Amino acid sequence: MRIALPGGEHVLREPVTWGRPEVPARSRTVYAAAHVVADPLGDNTPGSRAAVDWDATLRFRHHLWSHGLRVADAMDTAQRNMGLDWAATRELIRRSATEAKAFGDPAALVACGAGTDQAPDARTLREVVAAYAEQIETVRDAGAGVIVMASRQLAAIARGPEDYHRVYGELLSQTDRPVILHWLGEMFDPLLAGYWGSRDVAEATASFLSLIHDHAARVDGVKVSLLDAEHEIGLREALPEGVRLYTGDDFNYPSLIRSGSHALLGIFDAIAPAAASALQALDAGDLGRYDEIMDPTVPLSRKIFEAPTYNYKTGIVFLAWLNGHQDAFSMVNGAQAARSLPHLAEVFRLADRAGLLADPELAVFRMRSLLAVNGL
Repeated sequence: MRIALPGGEHVLREPVTWGRPEVPARSRTVYAAAHVVADPLGDNTPGSRAAVDWDATLRFRHHLWSHGLRVADAMDTAQRNMGLDWAATRELIRRSATEAKAFGDPAALVACGAGTDQAPDARTLREVVAAYAEQIETVRDAGAGVIVMASRQLAAIARGPEDYHRVYGELLSQTDRPVILHWLGEMFDPLLAGYWGSRDVAEATASFLSLIHDHAARVDGVKVSLLDAEHEIGLREALPEGVRLYTGDDFNYPSLIRSGSHALLGIFDAIAPAAASALQALDAGDLGRYDEIMDPTVPLSRKIFEAPTYNYKTGIVFLAWLNGHQDAFSMVNGAQAARSLPHLAEVFRLADRAGLLADPELAVFRMRSLLAVNGL
């Protein structure tokens, strides 16, 4: 099958049939950060309240669970701070945790982001703590695990590491079960520059590690999204025993997982069938097969997450649309317009090369429709 794309004709490979594992991966704990499906008939223009297609959104979580992956929900992949308002986020948390019961314990199958985005005008540490506490309580009441997200409001008012320790120390002292802490780099959100109290990564890391060592019993793991493999390995080795490193490195994840990191990745939304198969190979000690599956996904991921990195959600949703997981290529906040047509055409090519177009005929039909709408 052939398709004319910007940049030249592409000949599609034979489709790959990925199996579904009988049991989840044992050697690594793995979360796929999941996107939300916008209601194509809703007013999802920039600045509007999010209108979500809940049925399609929950079906996609079933897709991820069916491949043995856990779901990280209400995170940046779900457009937190980029269109998914708190009302929609609260509903997403409740619905995802309820839906997870069909597969098992929601606390084991879904972890949700708790942040401070419902309090954009917070001006004191006390107000930041109160905003965090409200969202943590929402996640706990739903029965899901808690991921303490980085806070734009805290980044704006913190004077140094001591303010981060004060806020996080108070939150961790109140947790009833271990949580995941999230360090999101400024390439994902420029408003988080200098998180943990310094723009110097080494100083910020020292502050972060100090906090974790002080509260190790209350920290399940840390999710690090800095796109720096060497830094991640050093941090992983410095963590207290029993605290996991969940890689959030969408550039270097195969080698980091191979060498011992767990995972909480946005790219696993798009490559779930391949990732699940690779993890089964890792469990079996078949590193050759693991590399054979994972290596072709890296060019795809690097394209989706290329600068400006925070627009990666567009490529994630684009692939979900190509693969029939949703009926429209639309996003809350109008974010489907955040990437160019040549960019999306290259995502199409690379997804095909990685064996991640589940139904090539459908994918080609939809890609041709997108090209036609754009005059090609």
